[in-house]
Amino acid sequence: MTMRKRLWGFLLGLMAVTTMTAENYPYRSDYLWVTVPNHADWLYQTGEQATVEVQFYKYGIPRDGIVEWEIGTDLLPSDQQGSTQLKNGRCTIKMGTAKKPCFRDLRLKTTIDGKTYQHHVKVGFSVDKIQPFTQEPKDFWTFWQQQIAEAKDVPLHYTKEYVSELSNEKVDCYLLKIDTDRKHHSIYAYLLMPHGAKPGSCPVVLTPPGAGVKTIKDGTARRFYPENGFIRLAIEIHGLNPTMTDQQWAEINAAFNSRENTYFRQNLEDRDQYYMKHVYLGLLRAVDVLTSLPEWDGRNVFVQGGSQGGALALIAAALDPRITHCVANHPALSDMAAGSAGLTSGYPHFTKESGAYSEACMRTLPYYDVVNFARHIRIPVFMTWGYNDNTCPPTTSYAVWNVLQCEKESLLTPINEHWTSDATDRGQMEWMQRHKK
Repeated sequence: MTMRKRLWGFLLGLMAVTTMTAENYPYRSDYLWVTVPNHADWLYQTGEQATVEVQFYKYGIPRDGIVEWEIGTDLLPSDQQGSTQLKNGRCTIKMGTAKKPCFRDLRLKTTIDGKTYQHHVKVGFSVDKIQPFTQEPKDFWTFWQQQIAEAKDVPLHYTKEYVSELSNEKVDCYLLKIDTDRKHHSIYAYLLMPHGAKPGSCPVVLTPPGAGVKTIKDGTARRFYPENGFIRLAIEIHGLNPTMTDQQWAEINAAFNSRENTYFRQNLEDRDQYYMKHVYLGLLRAVDVLTSLPEWDGRNVFVQGGSQGGALALIAAALDPRITHCVANHPALSDMAAGSAGLTSGYPHFTKESGAYSEACMRTLPYYDVVNFARHIRIPVFMTWGYNDNTCPPTTSYAVWNVLQCEKESLLTPINEHWTSDATDRGQMEWMQRHKK
């Protein structure tokens, strides 16, 4: 097995966390946290001691004050706490070690000029030994092959409408409505084509969406895909027309995706009726569309996404042998049942109160967990994730990474919360260019 692994480790943790955003250096911010672990890559072996130098600046000036700190395992309650003094804007905090492979999170808080500022930084211990809690059912693969066989009986049908306001001299944009099964499920998608593409000339890229009940936000974004010769299909998963008004979207989201009624929880007691079943199978129908296009080059089928989209990218890569390469950012839906054992679980972070850890739900979850699909991927995978991510925590990204038995490459960005940079997004397209057949 060939594995190339690149580490992009920033030495300075330019991370400022607020309750409303997950940016590492807020736009026009008056303050700045800097956190520097004593290992430049933020990684340790179990038994090694981790320390973090903490710096705080306001208006670019080092400020003194009390830093209250807590330490806990990734996304779990703190088990250590204390306080220390910033002197000339600096202090050092000993995080200690870990006995088992995991990530430990140093959570910081200080009050300066009557305002409280918060921050955090995670470091990992023996991360290559992190393994998922979720186990694969004996009939996992049989179950999904049966679902795929039934889905193939549904004829391919979709509508295609040219969208002039989203097109230009380089890119033609179409709005598609794709029927995905006999139960009247459908998905909408924006198809971005290189203008004037010739038959048999273009690799195709399927891009599933992040989580939520929302419109397709990138109908015009990431034009660099079609501008560089790729056909790109950006899909949603709920069958909701992206041309609806913002008010309509808000009303549907409030009714359909409340905390008590999130779609991830719908019919979780029954693996055959679970909401995500038609979503997963809809990915294959989207590939049907892409591979039916006369402009497809007949060889290259990429799938790429982040968060929920990263999860769906990996799932599609496992289920559909037509897919040749997979790119996934911080995948959600990974090791979801781990929370039932008091361990770090992946988004959507089910709780006992949600009922998702009932006996019936626990029987269903393994059939829909990314770690079990990852075990079956045989094509090249490029994954990227950050350590400071509290939405799709690094623990669960490593749980996926460590079970992959295919050719794989990673881009690690420790500083990142739940986002990727423009440079990373474009770099993924460049990775696809290098790997075209």
